[in-house]
Amino acid sequence: MDTQHDIALTRALTGIPGPLPPSGVIHVAFPHASRFTIVGNHLAQHDGLSLTAIGIGVHIQSLPAGSQVGIKALTARFAEGETTIAAALRELETHGYLHRTRARLANGRVVTRTVFCNQPGALLRGGAVVPAAVTPTPVMRPVVPDPVPDPVRDPVPAPPPAPEPAPVPEEEERPPVRVPSRIAPKPPRRPLPQPRELTPELHRAASALLADLRRHAPELVLSEDDVEELAPGAAAWLERGAHPDAIRHALTTELPQPPKYPAKIVRHRLAVLLPPPLPGAQELTPVHRPPVTPFQTCEGCDRAFRSPDPGHCRDCRAQYWEAA
Repeated sequence: MDTQHDIALTRALTGIPGPLPPSGVIHVAFPHASRFTIVGNHLAQHDGLSLTAIGIGVHIQSLPAGSQVGIKALTARFAEGETTIAAALRELETHGYLHRTRARLANGRVVTRTVFCNQPGALLRGGAVVPAAVTPTPVMRPVVPDPVPDPVRDPVPAPPPAPEPAPVPEEEERPPVRVPSRIAPKPPRRPLPQPRELTPELHRAASALLADLRRHAPELVLSEDDVEELAPGAAAWLERGAHPDAIRHALTTELPQPPKYPAKIVRHRLAVLLPPPLPGAQELTPVHRPPVTPFQTCEGCDRAFRSPDPGHCRDCRAQYWEAA
């Protein structure tokens, strides 16, 4: 069988017009007579999708209308786990190939409607949709490769018209699975702190502190370039009044094991754990508030009024003055 296969492949290669490429893949393509799906290169060669997402997208596009394409169904079909498949479906949603919306039926039941668009760009441009029949009972079966025709003896049949896309029926509601997207942008790294004035004495003290870290943590072996790059960060700590022992404790305590990138660990801790500047004497001075006049009880009408000394309220004093 191997000899026959090699002979057929050699004969097929000789029938390819033009010189063969010196390296890379060589395509031996025969028109499909049945069981084929047209897939655009925008999906097969998408530079923003993972290989798993591209494969699941091609698989969904090849299924008949009404097929179950949920996480459970795809996990039962493929070897990938639920987390990987859920992340791939989220990627397809992000790039417009897959749409999952909830709809309420006339009987009040809420369902999830899954729609796969083979050309998201045409959907945004408002392209026309070709109607297709809905397959009543989808059946998932293993893919059987088509027999390879003999390019010399067997006539090549003309390809049939492309299958028309079919509307996706309603599916029962399933709770959505929240999976972090692998293509989500990472937060920007906090910059290395800088002192207000990097004097030679401050730079020398910061460099000595960084070079001395390996005495207290043998894992933190920094190169000369690392020390030169990280010296301004340590100088900012010293400028803010941090004691060298406190800086050394912050940089060497509870290190990950094993620390693969010592310079990145030191840089991260210098930026994240930077203490605030020491407050001055003016900030530490308590705020003096004006004295509050206490309440007194009027000796004439027992009404409360503010006064430093006990006695009569304003109204009672006015009555006494009028009587006098």
